[in-house]
Amino acid sequence: QVQLVESGGGSVQAGGSLRLSCSASGRTFSSYAMGWFRQAPGKEREFVAGITWSGGITWYSDSVKGRFAASRDNAKKTVYLEMSALKPEDTAVYYCAAGSIYWSTEGGTYDYWGQGTQVTVSS
Repeated sequence: QVQLVESGGGSVQAGGSLRLSCSASGRTFSSYAMGWFRQAPGKEREFVAGITWSGGITWYSDSVKGRFAASRDNAKKTVYLEMSALKPEDTAVYYCAAGSIYWSTEGGTYDYWGQGTQVTVSS
């Protein structure tokens, strides 16, 4: 069992930066791939970024590639999402998720989810 808690969301102007954190409980955190997803009002949840259990491989949606970076510290049981050059269209609730997979962009393949943190980018 893994419990996830996101933090670091907030309001920022376009072009700014934020760092999201996702803290996990449970002894097996280091064995899970981690994903970041987001959901904007009136839209479906979408994949943003992912990172393998070791942190050796990351993958991103085309909309954030080059602007966002995922990383993890297994000793601290924490995964991060560094977001830069933020755009108003990045406004959404951001969720982290853990999955017993190698990598995936599909939300249905992740087993555990956090409660989400709001990111608002103003123009």
